[in-house]
Amino acid sequence: MYNYVTNKQLISGMRSCCGDIMQDLCHTLKEEYDIGATFTLVGSGARNLILQNANEPIDLDYNLKIIRIDDYEDCPYIKECVRKAFNIVLRKHGWRDCEDSKSSLTTEKRYFPRISDTEFSMDVCIVCEDEDGNLYRLIHKKTGYTNVNSIAYAASIYPRLVPRRADNEYYWNMAPNSRDIKFKVDYIKRNGKWELVREQYKSIKNRYLTQNDHNHPSFICYIEAVNNVYNSIKGWK
Repeated sequence: MYNYVTNKQLISGMRSCCGDIMQDLCHTLKEEYDIGATFTLVGSGARNLILQNANEPIDLDYNLKIIRIDDYEDCPYIKECVRKAFNIVLRKHGWRDCEDSKSSLTTEKRYFPRISDTEFSMDVCIVCEDEDGNLYRLIHKKTGYTNVNSIAYAASIYPRLVPRRADNEYYWNMAPNSRDIKFKVDYIKRNGKWELVREQYKSIKNRYLTQNDHNHPSFICYIEAVNNVYNSIKGWK
């Protein structure tokens, strides 16, 4: 089950190490690809939301928000630029290349020998925001077909069995109930109820864990927790 990490020296070390990498990533994206981006550790604006499942490695979940680019609709280009820039930065810091998953870029696991034997890694989710304040995650749905020539040849022989589309699918997926999430966070803080978000966040993460549900990353759990608390406060008033 998930519990909050209490080792302050470990938390400080992870945030410092990974924060430096994310700052370099934003700088590299701007210099190499003219893409403007900012980053946040999920829940970092509120602090103290880093969870660990028993003695398993800790996943630090970052949102990389794209704030300036010529074409927001060119999802394959955005994902590839971020992946390449991330690998440049990771190598600079002595890390191996990242892995490209459906909704994030994941690093290898590291640990601080002098602080703790607890391993940690980074999951970077690429996001953007529309004019109404809704947040979207960039999804890379892998079809498993990568050799275009082989697919074309196979399709010419077995047209009914081979899909016409050879490339992988990339698209922006709106995070449910994500509208005005920053406004809601600020509202909760002003009312001194942030501890309720911490309770909700931990409860939601553990609920999905017991259900063996891996389709709700920390970002989505965080939004759900904030909305639950915000709606309850509004109901009280």
